Amino acid sequence: MPDGSGKIGDVVMGFDRLDGYLAEHPYFGCTVGRVANRIGGARFVLDGKEYKLFANNATNALHGGKKGFDKVVWKAEPQRSTQGPSVKFSYLSPDGEEGYPGNLSAAVTMTVTENNALKIEYAATTDKPTPVNLTNHTYFNLGGPESGNILSHVLELPAKKYTVSDDQLIPTGEIKDVAGTPFDFTKPTPIGARIAQVTGGYDLNYVLDNLGGDLVLAARVREPKSGRIMEMHTTEPGVQFYTGNFLDGKLVGKGGVRYEKHQGFCLEAQHYPDSVNKPIFPSVILRPGQTYKQTT
Repeated sequence: MPDGSGKIGDVVMGFDRLDGYLAEHPYFGCTVGRVANRIGGARFVLDGKEYKLFANNATNALHGGKKGFDKVVWKAEPQRSTQGPSVKFSYLSPDGEEGYPGNLSAAVTMTVTENNALKIEYAATTDKPTPVNLTNHTYFNLGGPESGNILSHVLELPAKKYTVSDDQLIPTGEIKDVAGTPFDFTKPTPIGARIAQVTGGYDLNYVLDNLGGDLVLAARVREPKSGRIMEMHTTEPGVQFYTGNFLDGKLVGKGGVRYEKHQGFCLEAQHYPDSVNKPIFPSVILRPGQTYKQTT
């Protein structure tokens, strides 16, 4: 993307070659599913039946399990819409994959629009009731990943509430106000301003005022040095803000850059974590005859 002076730079973390994406990495650029984020105890009950999942995050299931949607190569078809060039990615997740019920037919269409936006449209159908919560897990650094960490990026996140989590990042079911906490980004604030008050860094779900499924502003990020600004709009009720807390310098990415802690941030549009075990949260259950839809 161009910076304030028109100079083009890459603002996304990842790899120069496909091999990097096929090896172990923390979900760079991936579509994650069948259920994004964490499911407590790697289990859930649906219509009276218990389903057990692979525990790949302590005793919990994270981002779809051992071989989630991030680890499959999707079918890709180039398309052109009135908004710009696009690619439709599709994947059929078979009944029982990773412990989830139902054959799930998923499609993700990514469009680069005429006004410098990346539009991501999701759709899915199933032949058995099943939980679905898809998201995009791109790591951004608006100064370019070679510029160092993202702590000087200024974040505005209009959410007034967040879902409280335990020490394994599983929601307790409580929803709290961000006011008076280091999680408050309702006014533009540098990401690093209060990060020392948060163990390890930010990794939490913000509650958007968006239960009607409208396309609303979820976040605005500005990088002062380059002048780049990124806005994120979504139809989802939540967004997970994550600051690359587990990057440790071992992964070498594009252009030979070593990815250190806090070198990128993620804004994952989603339903709340562990919704499948929290009846008070907006439901993630998709039933036959319904279509899961999301736009970010």
